[in-house]
Amino acid sequence: MPLQNRVLPDGQIVAVSARGTLTGNRGILHGPGRTLGTARWRHKAWICCVLDWQGRKRQVMTGRNWTELFFLDEATAFAAGHRPCAYCRRAAYNRYQAAWALHSETTPSAPQMDAALHTARVTRTRQKITFVADLSDLPSGTFITYHDAPHLVTRQALHPYTPDGYGASLLRPASATVRVLTPAPSVAVLAAGYAPDLHSSADITL
Repeated sequence: MPLQNRVLPDGQIVAVSARGTLTGNRGILHGPGRTLGTARWRHKAWICCVLDWQGRKRQVMTGRNWTELFFLDEATAFAAGHRPCAYCRRAAYNRYQAAWALHSETTPSAPQMDAALHTARVTRTRQKITFVADLSDLPSGTFITYHDAPHLVTRQALHPYTPDGYGASLLRPASATVRVLTPAPSVAVLAAGYAPDLHSSADITL
């Protein structure tokens, strides 16, 4: 039976058999039975990490130092409120930080980014924060709700999300009022030029 450790763009953590391309964590969320409790984070440093780091092996959701979460790709991780890990994904972290500095006019520390992301991604009652915007104003790599389902935005298309990968793309409308799933700070990072790593099923160039 699949473990409950797959994170969707709308922030839900579900049990599915599909594999992701990135892992990450928010602290220890599981108990001895390899099941999640009620907590959905233990700290504000929500990161996304590589699956293979120096050939290390570990059994998922058994240790008591962190709970392994999984994402289809980096755009999905951003939508869920995560940022690149500064340890195993240092180059991506540096690009993310530099893009953040472009729109904020100051280079933030990791804790400063985490604090801003936390304010923008979730309420104290664990509800995901979203906002409304015009599709024409959104950069590639953003996730939105379109026709009541999560879609990845790219320059010319919308890509419907599934845990296994993206479905057949739709022509991006010139303008539409949509609900944005990606937290505002990461939308600004994307607008500043950060290109997230996408699952191969997207089959596009941002």
